[in-house]
Amino acid sequence: MPALLEVERLTRRFGGVVALDDVTLSVEQGETVGLIGPNGAGKTTLFNCVTGVLRPDDGEVRFGRGPMESLTGLAPHDIAQCGITRTFQNVRLFSGMSVLENVLVGTYIRTHAGLISSMLPSAEARREERWAQDRAMGLLELVGLAGRSHEMAGALPFGLQRRLEIARALSSDPALLLLDEPAAGLNAAEKQALLQLIEQLKGQGLTTFLIEHDMRVVMPISDRVVVLDYGKKIAEGPPKLVQENPRVIEAYLGTSTTVNREP
Repeated sequence: MPALLEVERLTRRFGGVVALDDVTLSVEQGETVGLIGPNGAGKTTLFNCVTGVLRPDDGEVRFGRGPMESLTGLAPHDIAQCGITRTFQNVRLFSGMSVLENVLVGTYIRTHAGLISSMLPSAEARREERWAQDRAMGLLELVGLAGRSHEMAGALPFGLQRRLEIARALSSDPALLLLDEPAAGLNAAEKQALLQLIEQLKGQGLTTFLIEHDMRVVMPISDRVVVLDYGKKIAEGPPKLVQENPRVIEAYLGTSTTVNREP
């Protein structure tokens, strides 16, 4: 399959700290790629550079469902418009808005009605509003929240807030979904439900790039795994081979124990 995302020789420094050091990787269309590494390895910094939150000091990010185009230097909203959306390590919802309203926020990137046509609704604006409502409710159904659409997002249990954030990220119809530690804070049943959701999205053709610390989540779901350590890529390949890679084992545990035994 052709590459959807290409990261070439990406470097990012914070003062004297090199958070990303000449990192090159790609994500192919339809893949689920896991990004792992010890704390401070540069994983979230990589996501932030891909999504425009940070600008790299060197290197380039390219993306495209057809011809590849450079994303380097674009603002986050422009990158979202191109077809990349994400979730965050710490859930970032509009807690004072309803569950439905949180998802609707994401759909509006795909609508065209301006301020005047929204205040004095035209036929086109009404059609777009119906489309947005239908899409938002469909996504809430997908993540199991349709019955709670009118509840305040901030009142949901933490596990459901995670699901809501994924629904909101999906609402703009992305080509590439970036998940930053989606299983953090979830119990065993919630993690299993998350795996099923990601598998379902993969079955629908969505490309997913995820950071995850729990090996029991990232290894079964990933087609390939990329490993960072101190900002450098130290391994890449099928999950089983990565688990057995001595450099990966040492980076995580400093022993000969395999990575999949991490609690």
